[in-house]
Amino acid sequence: MRIAIALFDGAEELDFAGPWEVLAYWAGEVSKDPVEVTTVAATLDPITAAKGLRVIPEHTLHDAGPVDVFLMPGGRGTRALLGVDEPLHVALRAMAGGGTLMTSVCTGSLVYAAAGLLRNRPATTYWSAFDELLALDPTIKPCPDDRFVDDGDVITSAGVSAGIDMALHLVVRLAGEDAARATKRGIQYDPQPPV
Repeated sequence: MRIAIALFDGAEELDFAGPWEVLAYWAGEVSKDPVEVTTVAATLDPITAAKGLRVIPEHTLHDAGPVDVFLMPGGRGTRALLGVDEPLHVALRAMAGGGTLMTSVCTGSLVYAAAGLLRNRPATTYWSAFDELLALDPTIKPCPDDRFVDDGDVITSAGVSAGIDMALHLVVRLAGEDAARATKRGIQYDPQPPV
C-alpha cells in the first residue's frame, strides 16, 4: 500500500506532519503488511510551509507510481491551487477515478471542491473556510461540527489537529481498531488540552 501526502508552498505544517506521524508510525511499527508513506509535490524543489518550515518532497506526483491513499493538506497555499486550469485537478480526478482513497485536511478540501471531487457530498474544512468551500461548489453539504467526514471514497477533515484524528480513522479503515489503538498509544496521542 502506498500513501502519498501532498506538499506545496504555504501548506500548514501540522496538516501534513500530523497525519504523516500517525501513518508513518502505523506503517513502520504496527502494520504487518508493507505500507509506504511518501510525500509528493509539483517538483522536487524544497517547499516552504505556512510558518516557514522547509521540506524536500520525495517524489513528484507524476513519478510517484500508483497511490492507494492521497492526502491533501490545507493552508494559505491552497488558494494558488484553485484555478480553473490547474493541472493538479486533472491528476486528482484521475486518482479518484482510478480508485484512490482521497483524503484532505483543513482547506485541502477547497482544492478537492475546485477539482469537482466534492460535488453533492458532505464535507468539512477549517472552521472559517466554509464560505470559500461553498463558493467553489454550492452542492456540498457543509458539516462544520465534524472533526472529519467519511463519505466512502473521500474523507475530509477540519483544520490542523483534526488531521490527526482523521489519520487515526484512516488506520481504522485500513487495518482495524486494534492497529489504530496501538498507533495512538505509540505516538502517545491522548488530547487533554490545558485550556
